[in-house]
Amino acid sequence: MIEASPNELLIATTNKGKIVELRSLLASSPLRLRSLEGFPEIEDVEETGTTFADNSALKASAYASQTGLWTLADDSGLEVDALGGAPGVFSARYGGEGLNDAQRVELLLEKLSGCAEQERSARFICVIAIADPQGQIVNLSTGRCEGQIALAPRGTGGFGYDPVFIPSGFAQTFGELPPEIKKSISHRALALDGARSFLMSRFESMA
Repeated sequence: MIEASPNELLIATTNKGKIVELRSLLASSPLRLRSLEGFPEIEDVEETGTTFADNSALKASAYASQTGLWTLADDSGLEVDALGGAPGVFSARYGGEGLNDAQRVELLLEKLSGCAEQERSARFICVIAIADPQGQIVNLSTGRCEGQIALAPRGTGGFGYDPVFIPSGFAQTFGELPPEIKKSISHRALALDGARSFLMSRFESMA
């Protein structure tokens, strides 16, 4: 447990891409954002849930209890209809813990190699949980972004499966779209809308 300022919020992830994205999306808030990198002795939380909501709540509650900070945690991933919803909650570990983003994308495309463009429907889902300093979950927000999987990676922006995900209504992948467009339509941005509304009402006196 640490001594914390009342307007501090822990972003409970070590994923640098997520940290950058969440910091950008919360830039207008009155909160002082912290990340897990500032707590080298903290115990990792195992994602044992069967849904995105389970995992985000597990992380938010456990990290809040350890640090005594208001904590925001997300769990997000890609669901591909042709693969029965896989990789789903295992998106970050698809193919095993030893693979990097590019290798996971390669594996996904290999699994879909026999699927035509119209058979590659998919969606990104994000659930954001907020826990109070005692570890109680006080808010859950969900965002979904429908789209399809490209035939090959395109673009260098974003992270994870962004180079192969084409959001509905666009011809470009998340890896090609400008950050300002992705910020307005992504699953994480949509989930954060609800989380931000809660946080701003909770911390409005500090704005």
